[in-house]
Amino acid sequence: IVDSAFPTGVFAHSWGLEAAWQQGEVDDLDRLRAFLEASIQQTGYASLPLVNDAYRSPDQLEAFDTLAEAFLLNAVANRASRIQGRTLLATAGRIWPSAALAALQTRADATCAHVAPVSGATFRAIGLSLATAQKVVLYGTARGVLSAAVRLGIAGSFEAQRMQYECSRWLNRIADRCSALSIDDLAQTAPLLDLLQAGHDRLYSRLFQS
Repeated sequence: IVDSAFPTGVFAHSWGLEAAWQQGEVDDLDRLRAFLEASIQQTGYASLPLVNDAYRSPDQLEAFDTLAEAFLLNAVANRASRIQGRTLLATAGRIWPSAALAALQTRADATCAHVAPVSGATFRAIGLSLATAQKVVLYGTARGVLSAAVRLGIAGSFEAQRMQYECSRWLNRIADRCSALSIDDLAQTAPLLDLLQAGHDRLYSRLFQS
């Protein structure tokens, strides 16, 4: 699931980095590191509560998806979440075909299929532990931001790999802090990142969908 060859389409997204870069907010490695840490923390508080509850109670997927739809007011992030959720579930269903995933796909087809609740339900269906699922989601954010940074020319490949290694402790701390969060704890921790990403569709030229 965390392998770069796993075809979920996440490499079409920059997590708002492209917009931040074009706005001049991320123009060196120090600012990239700050952006990366803010993105990981935001994933911990804005995604993991939905991942956690959908994992624990997959029968309530529709309710969690409705909450995700209301929470994601940023149209760019909302669209990206829907695309990634549907792609993740479709990919998992093709790689590990099962009755559980087929049923989940049918239910998700009637919803927005936002990636956070879909991830929780999907990772449970394929047998990941909740702790592993949480780290997969956090790692996916870190890898996505840094991959985008390389393609945008903000960081070189070796610099990005070193930064990914350096942020491993930060990933573990956020995983520990957010491991027990529920939808009652859902929060937006980086509103400026959200505002920057919301301007992505207005960029004159762009490499990424979001």
